[in-house]
Amino acid sequence: MKTHAREILIYYNPNSSSDRKTVAHAKSTGLKIKSFHHAQAPSTRTSWKTILECLEMHPKDLLNKADPYYQSNLRGREFELEDWLNVLKRNPGLIKSPIAVSGRKAVLCTTPTDIYKL
Repeated sequence: MKTHAREILIYYNPNSSSDRKTVAHAKSTGLKIKSFHHAQAPSTRTSWKTILECLEMHPKDLLNKADPYYQSNLRGREFELEDWLNVLKRNPGLIKSPIAVSGRKAVLCTTPTDIYKL
C-alpha cells in the first residue's frame, strides 16, 4: 500500500457523523483525498502491517473493544501478530475509525481535527 505525501487515504465509517467530519476536514487541506468505507479497509496482512507500523500501534489497539463480537469472541484472548492481523482483515467492522494515511505517516483520528496531525 503506497501513498504519496500529497495524498490522504481515509478508511472511515460513513454512518458516523464524526468520521464524515474527519473526511470534510481532510478535504479542506487541499490534498488529494481517497476515502473508503471501513469495510473496504486493506485486505492483506502486509497492508495492515504497514499501517500499524506508521501508527506505531499493535493490531489489538485498533479494535473496538465495546463491540459485542469482540466481547464474546476476542476479549481476554492473546494471539500472535499474524493472528491479530487476520482478525483485522476478516473483521473490518471491529476496527476503530477513521484511519488516515499519507506517505509514511498514519493517524487514528479520535477527533475530526486529528487529520491535521498528518
